Amino acid sequence: MVQNIASVGASMLSALARLKICELPDEAPVYNGRSKLEVLMGTGIWEELAGRTVLDFGCGPGVEAVEIAEHGAAHVVGLDIRDEWLDLARARAEAVGVSSRCTFTRDWFQPVDTIVCVDSFEHFKDPVGVLSTMYRLLQKGGQVIVSFGPPWKHPLGGHVYSIFPYSHLVFPDVALVRWRQTFKSDGAQTVLQSGLNKMTVARFEKIVSDSPFRFDRLEVVPIRPLRRFANRLTREFTTSIVRCRLVAREA
Repeated sequence: MVQNIASVGASMLSALARLKICELPDEAPVYNGRSKLEVLMGTGIWEELAGRTVLDFGCGPGVEAVEIAEHGAAHVVGLDIRDEWLDLARARAEAVGVSSRCTFTRDWFQPVDTIVCVDSFEHFKDPVGVLSTMYRLLQKGGQVIVSFGPPWKHPLGGHVYSIFPYSHLVFPDVALVRWRQTFKSDGAQTVLQSGLNKMTVARFEKIVSDSPFRFDRLEVVPIRPLRRFANRLTREFTTSIVRCRLVAREA
């Protein structure tokens, strides 16, 4: 029965994908030609990070990490699990002349002043463990700057699974994963294994409340066209970005 559901669902998703009803862009248009970190956090972010040791947790190809170094951070550590991205990040730092102040690695154990995490919390396999790691790596008095989105219940929160708005909530996981297997060969058998942890606003709040951190500031940014409908009851379906600053609870 489950196999039949998966097969039928995967076939429907394939047909819809060919129609190109909806495609999630690699980068939101608002960031075109602009600094993502500056758009998300404001121009004051550079002064805030200047002269500090900064860890970019989930740095990807190093765009934000290198930019932080260019704006005067004392040292920037880019942490990621994908070697190909770390190689790209090293090349990016070398190209703009900040490689002496950048380290890109899979592991890091020394405390830092500030941790930045952009567009990663919806992908971490173990977000609870990530917050514990961040706490261990943060100097006393430091902060964690987080921004992620779209969250899971956003119209396109399924990322690759969002063939049309909310399709990732309509089709069962078995169908989503079966369809993804038609063009991905990484062996993922679940949505989590494919790189999405179904992070919602409420789940993120709960994870933080159960962690050694507390919110110094939290913003749940609504999807612009749905702003008038955004409230506490609808926010899971109308939120574009979650951004916040975390500090140690004892602070």
